[in-house]
Amino acid sequence: MPLLQAAKRRWKWLLLIVPVVVVVVVVGGTFVYIHFIAPDPAPKLAFADPSTASSSVDPGDPALTAAGAIDGTWKVTNGSKVQYRVQETLNGQANEATGSDVAVTGQLTFGGTTVSAASFSVDMTQFGSSEDTRDDQFQNRIMDTSDYPTATFELMSPIVLAAIPDNLTQITAHVTGTLTMHGKSQQVTFDLLARRNGAHLEVNGTIPITFSDYGIRNPSGGPASVGNTGDLEFLLIFTK
Repeated sequence: MPLLQAAKRRWKWLLLIVPVVVVVVVVGGTFVYIHFIAPDPAPKLAFADPSTASSSVDPGDPALTAAGAIDGTWKVTNGSKVQYRVQETLNGQANEATGSDVAVTGQLTFGGTTVSAASFSVDMTQFGSSEDTRDDQFQNRIMDTSDYPTATFELMSPIVLAAIPDNLTQITAHVTGTLTMHGKSQQVTFDLLARRNGAHLEVNGTIPITFSDYGIRNPSGGPASVGNTGDLEFLLIFTK
């Protein structure tokens, strides 16, 4: 009997200890994965620092401040990027997931101090995050890129500036347009930053996304829980 009672006590302790050990292993493993194994989330897209920004034109050239110098059609060129950012909870711990894409095309039309038209298109099949599992989920279960390979934005109303700013001078513009992805179109309104960098025009901003507005499945899956929203960041560089 004493042996039987001792065995029962040991089993009771095991029943208490094992779940605690499992929780510690899972939480500890997640902490190690987030902080030491998983790639860091990409920084928010932003203009290069003015002190290091490249310019193919002399900043002192008076033409850089003239409205007529930028009249015409400008096209998206190298260095442009689009990026998603979502907040997730992984086994109870906060994490940030990002993925980026440089397969961007588009153009804008400038006349005087007005942007009369603008649009850009993103090849959704080219998004990557350095994590194969995440990318597979993005391409298939979440974004269905085989059926919806392209996302587009088109300006709905002209952007009127007070004046054309000097080279590398940053301005803010309020924008309304139509964003189409996953086969659904929504009107979006947001602020963007813009500047001239020598022979280039650069625009940078973030469009908040509510997944259900575009018929996108909630990205939650496995140990990761994601909310109902995310951000679509962009840095577009245009050349004439």
